[in-house]
Amino acid sequence: MKNLHVVSVIGARPQFVKAAIVSRALHKARVVERIVHSGQHYDHAMSGRFLEDLGIIIDANLEVGSGSHAQQTAKIMSRFENYLAALETPADAVLVYGDTNSTLAAALVAAKLHIPLVHVEAGLRSYNRSMPEELNRVVTDRLSELLFCSSEEGKTNLVREGITEGVYVTGDVMFDAFRHFSSRITPGVTAARVLGEMQTGFILMTLHRPSNTDDPSFLPRLRAVLKQINVPVIWPVHPRFQAAVEAADLPNHVHLIEPVGYFEMLDLLDGCGHVITDSGGLQKEAYWAHRPCITLREETEWVETLHGQWNVLANLNDELPALLARTPETNWTPLYGDGQACTRIAGILRDCLDRYS
Repeated sequence: MKNLHVVSVIGARPQFVKAAIVSRALHKARVVERIVHSGQHYDHAMSGRFLEDLGIIIDANLEVGSGSHAQQTAKIMSRFENYLAALETPADAVLVYGDTNSTLAAALVAAKLHIPLVHVEAGLRSYNRSMPEELNRVVTDRLSELLFCSSEEGKTNLVREGITEGVYVTGDVMFDAFRHFSSRITPGVTAARVLGEMQTGFILMTLHRPSNTDDPSFLPRLRAVLKQINVPVIWPVHPRFQAAVEAADLPNHVHLIEPVGYFEMLDLLDGCGHVITDSGGLQKEAYWAHRPCITLREETEWVETLHGQWNVLANLNDELPALLARTPETNWTPLYGDGQACTRIAGILRDCLDRYS
């Protein structure tokens, strides 16, 4: 059996987590992997710390930094094409995750170079074309030869679009990571550092989507809602939103902290009572941690989390305090696989690339 060479492209924090767990499975399947970091998330809090915590060793950093969607995507495309051209051993496949600009750029380069494209987390749809992520997903799925879906919903979405070849329902690699890495946390440490004592039942909040953070009316409305909540709120603040949040005169029970590493986030999830977020990944992690979630968006790609009201879509005109008082309507049941998605992906990838080569 010959060595197979895969180049994986990552660029944002959730992709680092996915790559950390998938890389282990690829190694066991005797797939030679090189990891390329686009540099889309580039400061230490959003990038370097995650890579260090997860033990990810990158082969190259394209260092694209920030910019408009077009600028960032174009830079990644140019630099990634040069990277692939310089490899002594050509890539048998390019593997991408999710829906970032890094994903789209790498997908376009792979397709134009006729390198098989592998998409982990394929088939997600919000059906909101105003979201850049939605456009990235649709194009990447159309270009991919192997499409690994987190659930049957993803496969159904692809079939609706006429994509039926190379589609596999494997489960969610983030669930694999959640199960694997949860054993490495020391419960309560992060909350105690923030709140000054061991405490549970607080609200964990994260916000980063431009649809919220770029809306001038969002922060004043959020402040008014937070004043109605009488339990501590721990809020790791995205760097792009930090200056505005710090100037917003929030109530004293809202504790602003720097972005946290993956293990600290798992610790906070373990101790919190509720989650408020606009993050796709945290919606799922809240569910896996058996924590009710309020998602400040009009829609979600992870529609399964809405069943039984474990996750509720809301806006700041809703009665958030009332939503926080609710309990889910159904018992918790597993979602997004059994924690073996990475093993399935590595095995299918190995088999399919053997046939292609």
